[in-house]
Amino acid sequence: MIVNIVGGGPAELLPDLRQYDQENCVWVGVDRGVSILLEKGIIPALGFGDFDSVSEDEWREIERKVKGLKKFLPEKDEPDMELALNWGIEQGASEIRIFGGTGGRLDHFLANVQLLLKPIIQASQTVVMIVDQKNQLFLKQEGIHPIHRMPKKKYISFIPITNVENLSLIGFKYPLTNRHIPLGSTLCISNELNKDSGTFSFTKGILLVIRSCD
Repeated sequence: MIVNIVGGGPAELLPDLRQYDQENCVWVGVDRGVSILLEKGIIPALGFGDFDSVSEDEWREIERKVKGLKKFLPEKDEPDMELALNWGIEQGASEIRIFGGTGGRLDHFLANVQLLLKPIIQASQTVVMIVDQKNQLFLKQEGIHPIHRMPKKKYISFIPITNVENLSLIGFKYPLTNRHIPLGSTLCISNELNKDSGTFSFTKGILLVIRSCD
């Protein structure tokens, strides 16, 4: 199962959601993200949030159209997006895509990036990524990882979340061999594949991988 979560970030930063509307996916709205989904003709299976960012008219439409609503008080420990992500991981989703999680408030964006760590902390096999019109973000742990060219997102950056040991990049315009990448390094910003596919590998640490276009 794939869970597609739509948050309340600026709608103009969303990709075309129809290309992610697969047979085995479940749509989930977070707060204003529920209204955004309804505007795009997608009725989510679930809606999470305190819904303090929707109007009274929008809330009435949400109540009428969405059967699975999980409404919370604004005073709570976890943000709405984290509640939705927790649900997806608990369902054993193979992949969770977060849309509407970029743009707008930087504190919300940075919190969403932190949420990418959830499956790693919980030793879950769920893959979580953040997707918008120009970017795709996900985390990788140590190992050998294949990566394929995406013509619409040709730039690839590797940002250390921890110190990273023995990073090697094969098939890239700027290759590396067994380099130590300390936390805070910007060495691996804006690389690109020079073949249809390549690999990145490292022996210790966590990398944030960002695939982008201009």
